[in-house]
Amino acid sequence: MSSNDNAASDAVAGTTVAEIDRDEAFLEAVADVYGETRAAFVRRLAVGSGVLVAALAATPEATAANRDGKILNFDLVFEYLQSSFYLDAVDVGTIRRMPREKERWARVLGAHEVAHVRILKGVLGDKAVKKPFFDFHGVTESEAEFTRTAVAMEDLTVALLAGQAPRFANRALTAAVFSLLTVEARHAAWARRIAGFVPVDKSIDGAKPIAAVRRVVASTRFIAARPRTRRRRHPRFTG
Repeated sequence: MSSNDNAASDAVAGTTVAEIDRDEAFLEAVADVYGETRAAFVRRLAVGSGVLVAALAATPEATAANRDGKILNFDLVFEYLQSSFYLDAVDVGTIRRMPREKERWARVLGAHEVAHVRILKGVLGDKAVKKPFFDFHGVTESEAEFTRTAVAMEDLTVALLAGQAPRFANRALTAAVFSLLTVEARHAAWARRIAGFVPVDKSIDGAKPIAAVRRVVASTRFIAARPRTRRRRHPRFTG
């Protein structure tokens, strides 16, 4: 990899968490999980992101121009959904009210989803789709509903990535997306344990095509139309 490629990867990786998680909402309690300082966790996350960006960005022009780019953009929308889901639970205070172990789980997964958004946006560049408007209809305000939905989301992410990884024309993308898949599989197992479910209940996982995942997401109504804002009319001059 050239020095320019290294610089580009470092630039994306260095802003992975800081760019979105400015108030450290997700990093507040992760040190206890990993037995290291918060700064060490951020560095490790950034290094891992840099490696993935380098793999994903093997042929950025071709990636953004063909079917591979469309697949990555769908993944980006799904990562927008997941990261926003965890951020919303922070904003309404649900995560702060959780038992300590469960709070650490939610913060770590949230930090990872934020990192995934930054990675995919860095790879797609100006071809990246814009973040949709989300309405979680109160789900993030209830610890029980938030937890059940998080489990379903993480399971769905694994099925989505398993279905898409073999479809990339660029083999480097296939390998890189599999690295995302393994992380998401760990997320799903952790989420299931936290929720009291059996972490692994099947010997083989099924994959889902984009169309099936799109239907599931649509059924949640989490992606909503952006609220309209009324323009103020200037008062007429009556003299």
